[in-house]
Amino acid sequence: MNRITSIDFARGLVMVIMALDHTRDLVHVSATTADPLDLQTTHPALFFTRWITHLCAPIFVFLSGTSAYLSAQNSGDPAANRWFQLKRGLWLIFLNFTLVNFGIFMDPHFGILFHQVISAIGFGFVFLALLMGLPARTLGIIGLIIVAGHHLVQGVQFAPGSVTQVIWSLLFNAGAVPLGPDRLFVAGYAIVPWLGIMLCGYATGVLFQRSSADRRTLFLKIGLGALVLFVALRTLNVYGDAAHWVPQKDFVFSALSFINLSKYPPSFQYALVMLGLLFVGLWAFDQTQNRFTQIISVYGKVPLFYYLVHWFVIHFFLAAILLAQGYSWADMDFSGFNFGRPKSGGGLELGGVYAVWLSVVVLLYPACQWFWAYKSNHREKTWLRYL
Repeated sequence: MNRITSIDFARGLVMVIMALDHTRDLVHVSATTADPLDLQTTHPALFFTRWITHLCAPIFVFLSGTSAYLSAQNSGDPAANRWFQLKRGLWLIFLNFTLVNFGIFMDPHFGILFHQVISAIGFGFVFLALLMGLPARTLGIIGLIIVAGHHLVQGVQFAPGSVTQVIWSLLFNAGAVPLGPDRLFVAGYAIVPWLGIMLCGYATGVLFQRSSADRRTLFLKIGLGALVLFVALRTLNVYGDAAHWVPQKDFVFSALSFINLSKYPPSFQYALVMLGLLFVGLWAFDQTQNRFTQIISVYGKVPLFYYLVHWFVIHFFLAAILLAQGYSWADMDFSGFNFGRPKSGGGLELGGVYAVWLSVVVLLYPACQWFWAYKSNHREKTWLRYL
């Protein structure tokens, strides 16, 4: 099966948007001291800068499931494909707690072990490899049940610090567990809710085997249906997100409250909005070929390579900014979630964040283009399949 341009474009677009979030995390003046989604302290531009990046993780996880389905269809050996998905999952978990964690924090002591989207996808592939013997429709139903129903077990608690509580947090909730006096394990991406999104993506792979006109119609119906269901649930304020919306000081902030959804773990309403927008995007860009989609698709063809490299590029910009602002290497703090930011401040205002973000994306384009060409010309190198 030929590459599906809408998947490459959607994945590339969210990778580009993702770099905005990580640039803000590292470079914005208030990134380590204020929550951009806190309606008491934020402003609309900062809120939107963070909110739009909520698209990234669910779409990336969902399309990872879709790609796994399409890969399985292209493989003539189901057992070998399951083994590949299992190895890929274990590789991503290992990569997350080594190179990715170092790229995020630049801390050679690994004071924080951060379970985030890469390891969440890794665990998803592991479970998917074990479940691939089931029909895609069955996996899709399981995924929908998880995405819509995991709220029913969110209130379950075990003894704080117990092994059971740690495992439960890793599976269903976000949380942090001390691993001695100088190390902290942070479970940011609960495995089961994100697995549900991946299983839905896997089942959706079936739709990509239909004609373009047929699947575009289905994508639009699914996308609009998800968004309408979100509006209904959000208006009722009863189920689907623990953070209810409340009227604010004006219409703009009330609207921000309405779309201020829970990501850790991903709520049902959150998934409806983000995946609903994905389906509308797939409808809009299916088979669309122009210079813009071609450029963005380059990032989507090598997402892991892009993800790994972009952290180091942003850190380079951060170091250059801090040195230009008069800080020294000794001032830079790489402990905790400081990312190298001095305790006394540093960083750029929001306009500067956008300038750095665009610079990062532009700088990475030729590298991604080169790596995709290298992969395409060296298909005999099986290790490239893992990047």
